[in-house]
Amino acid sequence: QVQLVESGGGLVQAGGSLRLSCAASGRTFSRYVMGWFRQAPGKERELLTATNWSGSNPYYADSVKGRFSISRDNAKNTVYLQMNSLKPEDTADYYCAARQGLVVTTQANEYEYWGQGTQVTVSS
Repeated sequence: QVQLVESGGGLVQAGGSLRLSCAASGRTFSRYVMGWFRQAPGKERELLTATNWSGSNPYYADSVKGRFSISRDNAKNTVYLQMNSLKPEDTADYYCAARQGLVVTTQANEYEYWGQGTQVTVSS
């Protein structure tokens, strides 16, 4: 069982930056693929980025490639999402998710554990 708690959301002006954190419980954090999703009102939940235990070769959605960066600290059971050059269209609820194993997948229903979400609002 894994419990995930996100933090770091808030209001930021366009062009600004935010860093989200996701703290995970459990002793086997390193065995999980960790991902960041977001969901805007009226839209489907989309995977932004995900990484396996090593943190190497992460997946990025085209919409955030070059602006967002995922990292993980397995010793602290924490994964981060650094968001730069934020745009109003990045406004959404952001969720941390975990799936057991080594394979990064893009489908939300393949992630077993979810955080409660944190809201990010980017003003123009």
